[in-house]
Amino acid sequence: MAIIATTFGTGLSYAGQLPFKRVTAGEMGQKQQRMVVVRAEGGGGGINPEIRKNEEKVVDSVVVTELSKSITPYCRCWRSGTFPLCDGSHVKHNKANGDNVGPLLLKKQ
Repeated sequence: MAIIATTFGTGLSYAGQLPFKRVTAGEMGQKQQRMVVVRAEGGGGGINPEIRKNEEKVVDSVVVTELSKSITPYCRCWRSGTFPLCDGSHVKHNKANGDNVGPLLLKKQ
């Protein structure tokens, strides 16, 4: 059995099947996990506003043992002027859009 849901909000929508699990009497005391996948739509241009638009797919690889700093922040908001490294642009983006995106921190050990 599946639940079909459609949600319309600030540039995001979901239309599809949500996972559904029937709970048996023996599982009543256990926590249940649910997962919903949401994809951005609309807004005229997707998530990446201007970074390396001439490439079919933007992919970056990092060898963690070769990092020069103990912690290196990588951009996840697609707004950084130093992409793929984070320059803090997510702070402005979050305030303007009510979002909560932050960097990926790679730690060298």
